[in-house]
Amino acid sequence: MTLALGIGRVNVKPLWSKFGTAIGVGLGGLDMWTNQLFGFSFFGTLKHGKTDAQSLEPAAQHQKIDYPKPDGVLTFDRLSSVFLSNTNHEEDQPVHLQVKDMELQKRSEHDVYAGPSTRYCPAGVYEWVEKDGRQVFVINAQNCVHCKTCDIKDPNQARSIRTCEFGRRAARTEFIIAKRETHPCKTRLS
Repeated sequence: MTLALGIGRVNVKPLWSKFGTAIGVGLGGLDMWTNQLFGFSFFGTLKHGKTDAQSLEPAAQHQKIDYPKPDGVLTFDRLSSVFLSNTNHEEDQPVHLQVKDMELQKRSEHDVYAGPSTRYCPAGVYEWVEKDGRQVFVINAQNCVHCKTCDIKDPNQARSIRTCEFGRRAARTEFIIAKRETHPCKTRLS
C-alpha cells in the first residue's frame, strides 16, 4: 500500500507485512506522520525481502480453504466479472500465454503447491482438469484480462507472456461523453 503525501510517497506495506496488521498499520501511520513533519522516515526504505513467487509455500504446510460459492449479490463468479471487464480476444488469435516446461508445471505448481494459479488468477485463465486419469494444465487465454499476476506469482517463473498478435490486441469498450450523453463506442486498442 503506497500513499502519496504532499512531499512524496510512503510505502507502508512492508511494515504491515513484517509486523502484522495491528502493529504494522500503527507503525505505518507513525511513519507517514514523521514523513509529513520531518521529511524523512525513521524506518528508512523497507523491502519485502523476497518476491511474491518466492513467498509461496508448499500446500502441505497449510490447511485447504473451501471458499463459499458466489451469492450473485455481494460476490460474483469469475467469468461474470471477466465479462464485465469487457476484454475481448479474437476467436482465431494465437494464445499469448505460454508455459515453458509443462512437466515442471505438473511436478511443482500442481503437486507441491496444489495449483495456486487457479486461485490467484482473477480471470480464471488457468485450470487443472482431469483427462484420461491424469491432471492436465489448461490455459483459457481468451479470459485473460492482462493483469500479469501469473508473471509475478508463478512459483517456477516458467511462464512467458507474449504480446497479443500484432495489430490485434484485446479490444475493450470505451465510453465517450459527448453533449451530456454517454455513447458506447467499441474501439480497437493498438
